Amino acid sequence: MDTSKLKRFAQHARRLLRDQVKAKMTFVLAADSAARRENQTAVKELEEQIRQTSQEQVLDKVAYTWFNRFCALRFMDLNGYNKVRVVSPAHESQFQPEILADAKQGQINETRVPDKTRQRVDALLSGQATSNDPQQEAYRLLVVAECNAFHQAMPYLFERIADYTELLMPDDLLSGNSVLAFTREAMTPDACKNENNGEPIVEVIGWLYQFYISEKKDQVFEGLKKNQKITPENIPAATQLFTPHWIVRYLVENSLGRLWMLNHPNSPLAGQMDYYIAPEQAETDFLKIIKPEDIKICDPACGSGHMLTYAFDLLYAIYEEVGTEKTEIAEKILTHNLFGIEIDERAGELAAFALTMKARSRQRRFFGKNIKPNICVIEKILFNQEELNQYTNGVGRELLSQEIRETLLQFTEADNFGSLIIPKTVGIADTVASLKIKNMGGDLFLTDIHQRVLSVLRMVDFLSPRYSVVIANPPYMGKKNMNGALQSFLVKNYSASSSDFYSAFIERSLHLATSTGFTAMVTMDSWMFGDDYTEFRKDLFSKREIRTLGHMGPHAFDEIKGEVVQVAAFIIGAKTKPSSPGIYFDLTDLPSPDLKNIALRNKSGRHVVCQDLFFELPRNVCAYFISDHTKKAFSTGIPLKNISEAFTGLQTGDNNRFIKRWSEVSFSSICFHRTLENSDQYRKDKWFPYVKGSEYRKWYGNQEFILDWINNGEIIKSHKSSTIRNQQYYFRSGLAYN
Repeated sequence: MDTSKLKRFAQHARRLLRDQVKAKMTFVLAADSAARRENQTAVKELEEQIRQTSQEQVLDKVAYTWFNRFCALRFMDLNGYNKVRVVSPAHESQFQPEILADAKQGQINETRVPDKTRQRVDALLSGQATSNDPQQEAYRLLVVAECNAFHQAMPYLFERIADYTELLMPDDLLSGNSVLAFTREAMTPDACKNENNGEPIVEVIGWLYQFYISEKKDQVFEGLKKNQKITPENIPAATQLFTPHWIVRYLVENSLGRLWMLNHPNSPLAGQMDYYIAPEQAETDFLKIIKPEDIKICDPACGSGHMLTYAFDLLYAIYEEVGTEKTEIAEKILTHNLFGIEIDERAGELAAFALTMKARSRQRRFFGKNIKPNICVIEKILFNQEELNQYTNGVGRELLSQEIRETLLQFTEADNFGSLIIPKTVGIADTVASLKIKNMGGDLFLTDIHQRVLSVLRMVDFLSPRYSVVIANPPYMGKKNMNGALQSFLVKNYSASSSDFYSAFIERSLHLATSTGFTAMVTMDSWMFGDDYTEFRKDLFSKREIRTLGHMGPHAFDEIKGEVVQVAAFIIGAKTKPSSPGIYFDLTDLPSPDLKNIALRNKSGRHVVCQDLFFELPRNVCAYFISDHTKKAFSTGIPLKNISEAFTGLQTGDNNRFIKRWSEVSFSSICFHRTLENSDQYRKDKWFPYVKGSEYRKWYGNQEFILDWINNGEIIKSHKSSTIRNQQYYFRSGLAYN
């Protein structure tokens, strides 16, 4: 898939839609606008939304609403899920959308387009109604009707369009420079549908969303350079990262796939799992599965649903294997098996849409089932004590225990903490069932509280520890970039893993899974080695076991350049006695995602290690690659710190500018004689020997580089990206290594 084309489109579409919506908003809100005369209700609703939030937030929401719907309609057009193509022509060689071409010939679907709208479209296209642009107006009415018609099948994505949203719909939808023209150009048939098997390529939805918010992500990161913290509303943009499909397969096949293979050793499922790693030895302590419906899979940071959509494919094969009727499989999977949790409403909508597209591809009449995927968007909900007291009196104290009342107050910063919230009460199914049938007697005040209570309890149900498999690519955010409330929350609730958002998610995900279930994640690899995670590793290795780990290192994601972000994908299961060996793959030296993918599929770089090894190493580091010789050194050798000190040197911030090889300048201009004692004498010398480590040499050498250290490094010290460390040790004799 050509993601660069999708990126250019999504970023351009965001700017274009924002500009067009902003222009219409200015026109509509003008004191003497025609909209105020003809659509008073819509204008008042728009002004109220702006008052409650801000003009910028309403602008963002409306622009994204139309982007979301245009992309979804194009996707369904190309996969044949629309009765008539809504944003696409009947044939790709044509230009005019099929729904408009049909309307011109008097063919309008009476079941999807209301009578009033149909009459207006007929009048516009026949010339009986006056309009500045009758075709544009007619087409806009048809698109709105289609969006509303999809409300019953997909209410999470096609909400009933608010009057003001329709009022702010872009005017130009039919020209060659319209957003729909660009949508058709970017979302090509081969990007949305696999021609070999007819399957929809739902990953395109996730890529489009990541690229749509990428410019906002850049803005957030620019703010970090100015020491601004990441606020709750910016967490989605700052942390959204689409997971490559090969990593998704590795995680799902070695969690869900492994669970099924343990319960059904002769299953043919192994034949379609290219990344499956069979256990090194037989396992007896695993979650027993009687029927596929028993498998509960959760992604606690589901984004646009990539993990869940591949889990759908594997579950479908499992249901087929046990002989389930094909007309029942898709709805069983979405009803019983898959659960997603997300703090970003937009991403949650796309996850539900992607799963619905998966189901529709396998079941032609799925839209008519009105089945909503189990995607829970964690939202901020506030209560005050007076409200809770009145509500408790209204429904009865026997229904609202002290634990439940405390739980209701845990979601005041849900948009900040998301899935990391640990409810004070679980097992609330009976309470929810009793509350749902309660009648508030027409009391609007209590009815409002009642709906908020049910919303919180629905979130609590998703956050309860009951899943067979928890799988995720959690958000990454270092402690220094967190807002104060998030920092305090992590220190209080996740003290051993509070250094980063992702590590707290590892700890949380382990608790969401059942004791014999699997946790499968791709995260940064700092938890494996970092000093900050010593207690976290000790606790993890004493309670759970790594079944398999793919150590990707840098360059695992196309979207992340450089060496800074290094990742590992891993599957953690129950602790066994005696400990069973885990299978690790070292892919860190491979320079591209494609090479890492091939190596992992071919099971290259394999190490088989019993986790007990890590208890023998300093700080319990996850050094799966350690040799027997090195292991012995740790047990019998003398620590370096007993003999000497070790320090990190300087980071120039621009090696191309400040570092050269000795052969690049006149040899006589290199100063070889400087020491700490005579440093002032050599202030005007420019080039000095610089040892920074290099390729392997068995004994001595690698004195290849020189450094511009004129005036005691004045220029380097003033460079914005340089880091000068431990300068008191410069110019001393010692051992140096990279």
